[in-house]
Order: sequence, then C-alpha cells, then structure tokens
Amino acid sequence: MGASYHQFCPVAKAMELLDERWTLLVVRELVSGSERFNDLRRGLPRMSPTLLSRRLHQLVRAGVVERRVDGADVRYVPTAAGRELRPVLEALGAWGVRWIGELGDAELDPKLLLWDMHRHVDHDAVPPGRTVVRFRFRDVPAAQRDWWLVIAAGEADVCDIDPGHDVTVTVTADLRALVQVWMGDLGWAAALRGGAVEVSGPEALRRAAPGWFTLSPFAAVPRP
Repeated sequence: MGASYHQFCPVAKAMELLDERWTLLVVRELVSGSERFNDLRRGLPRMSPTLLSRRLHQLVRAGVVERRVDGADVRYVPTAAGRELRPVLEALGAWGVRWIGELGDAELDPKLLLWDMHRHVDHDAVPPGRTVVRFRFRDVPAAQRDWWLVIAAGEADVCDIDPGHDVTVTVTADLRALVQVWMGDLGWAAALRGGAVEVSGPEALRRAAPGWFTLSPFAAVPRP
C-alpha cells in the first residue's frame, strides 16, 4: 500500500493502493486478459521489470490479484476485487477520451498499439489458416519500424522480428494515423483515401483487411 491519506473516506482508502505510479495500468492489463509476467511487460513496455514485480506483489498482498503457480508456469489472475475495477477503468478511459487533449508524439508507441490490436482481432472475419499482417511505420526509428501480427487457430501474436511466414497483407502507415484509426478518431476509409495508411496485397485481401480488426473499446465514446 502507498502512504496513508489518514482519511476514512473510501475514495482515499482505495487510492492508497491504486494511485501509485503504474498500478492502475497493471490492473488494466490484468483485466484485459494478460496473466503472465512477459505478457504484462508487453502491454507496459516502458515499465521496468523490477517495478512491475513490486506492483504485482502489492496487488497480491491487497487481495486484488491471485498468484497461481503450476510448476514453472506463473499466472496473475484478478480476484473478484480486481474484476470489480473494470468499470472504474472503463469510466476513467472514457473520461480521458472526452476531456484530455491531443496525444503528444512521445505517447505514440507502436509496440503498445500492436499489443492492443492483437486482442481485438475479429477471428470470424480473418481467412482460414494462418494470416500474417505486416505493419510498417514510416515515421518511427528503424528499430521499431516493422512488426508482424500472426493470426491462426483463433489466436494472435505480435512479433517484432520477421516470423518467417508468408505475408498476407502489408499495412504501411504513419504511426499517429493508425493510432487515430484504432481510437476511432479517423475512419479506415478516410485514412486510406488520404494516404496516411496504405494496405498492399492481393486485392480481395487488401479490401478485407480493415474488417479483421475491431476498434479500441474507447472508440465509441462520444467526443465533446
């Protein structure tokens, strides 16, 4: 727990645990389905492993998360208390969409974008077999420019090195434009028409590719 506010108010008591840096983002990843340490790190790419371990320990000790061990496999699973935080996070995110200003360049992260997108693949819309979507971001450093999303058997995985499979389609985009598409601020059609996003590959697959992804859960939040 963080430092006490020395107030009996339930909001103050809750925030003694939740307002420490990164804590609510760890919970965000947990309620979004990430259970293993490495998956949590992929959803929190700028958080140090040491701090992540500390926050998980605090959440376990507070009864918000359960640590389950099966041999070498360790998973972190939200308890009933942790699952009750989902609507709190959804409300915070919706408020942020409505009232927080435009994103700065430093807040645009291709790793986080692809990690979010891989959880929102419409597997019923993707062609049968293995589908590989290559993403190339024109405006980021070379080390972060190329990514691959491998979709097969109802699962999706993000790769930052070439997995060696045939590419189904390639999405070439400005990072900000694809974040705007993901967040619902820019439609796929407008992004493609304006050239901020391009999809290359066989025509039928190229036209279908935008439908393989649903948008961020916050895309439907009305803007002021």
